[in-house]
Amino acid sequence: MRFIDEAKIEVHAGKGGDGSAAFRREKYVPRGGPSGGDGGRGGSVWAVADRNLNTLIDYRYARIHRAENGDGGRGSDKYGRGGRDIELRVPVGTIVREAESGEPIADLARDGERALLAKGGQGGLGNLHFKSSINRAPRQYTRGLPGESRALALELRVLADVGLLGLPNAGKSTLVRAVSSARPKVADYPFTTLNPSLGVVRIAPEASFVIADIPGLIEGAAEGAGLGHQFLRHLARTRLLLHMVDIAPPDPDADPAKDARALVQELKKYDEALYRKPRWLVFNKIDAVADADARIARLLRALRWKGPWFKVSALSGAGCRELCNAAYRFLAQPAKGSRARRAA
Repeated sequence: MRFIDEAKIEVHAGKGGDGSAAFRREKYVPRGGPSGGDGGRGGSVWAVADRNLNTLIDYRYARIHRAENGDGGRGSDKYGRGGRDIELRVPVGTIVREAESGEPIADLARDGERALLAKGGQGGLGNLHFKSSINRAPRQYTRGLPGESRALALELRVLADVGLLGLPNAGKSTLVRAVSSARPKVADYPFTTLNPSLGVVRIAPEASFVIADIPGLIEGAAEGAGLGHQFLRHLARTRLLLHMVDIAPPDPDADPAKDARALVQELKKYDEALYRKPRWLVFNKIDAVADADARIARLLRALRWKGPWFKVSALSGAGCRELCNAAYRFLAQPAKGSRARRAA
């Protein structure tokens, strides 16, 4: 199934009920005076983050959401009942924006977090509010106000501490399988990962972090080439990027250094903030070639890389524990911790 991470909806809050113009009519109570109650407020529309959801697919089919109108006021000082609010449950990590302007309204990053999307209209006033010493029998009342209506865009961003970056078949899914209990699809053809996949890496009983496997990127991804451009947004919340480089590509004419530089440029084109995130190089498939150390040394020189780097075999697990321990130590630092240097 395709990962549904975007949806456009309309929300309409309820109209407030009209006020009432009524008078007290009881035996032995002449000139009972005004008794019209106020109208009830209209229902509002709320968004609520729910950790049990992981896609926005429901909102692809149910696009229009209306809250209940408030009831009108009545005689005998009776106020109208308020309209019922509605709650739109969305996955944790959902960002709500104005559809046209793109202005953010809410960022629901925690389970149970709520955001008001459309406020219900205020109920009208009954004639009992207009009574005065010179107006003993007012017939004035006010109508309820309409509720807010909005066209909204929902966007889901995966919540993870570490994001994997790399070309198709760089070994990202295999690494996730090696270090966590997640089981993303692994095969020997490009774009086996079609959906973002999360895994929990457990360092100790009470020490863990979340890693995200994002579909592979290719040159031109920021402009829409390949599949990865649909999911670049999911790297935005991560604190650390692991840039996986295949030192034994199936194509003998491939240039891993050139591909790595091109991938970094795609990050820069898409989002400058994403480009500036701490990024480590992870050289994968060290068990597939005899001269792994020599190849890595050449790549480091070609990339002019001075930052952290690791060598692993995601298939056999070699070097994965050292990589995970280093990532956990980095994440244990304050959010504005040290920055890794980047390739030229």
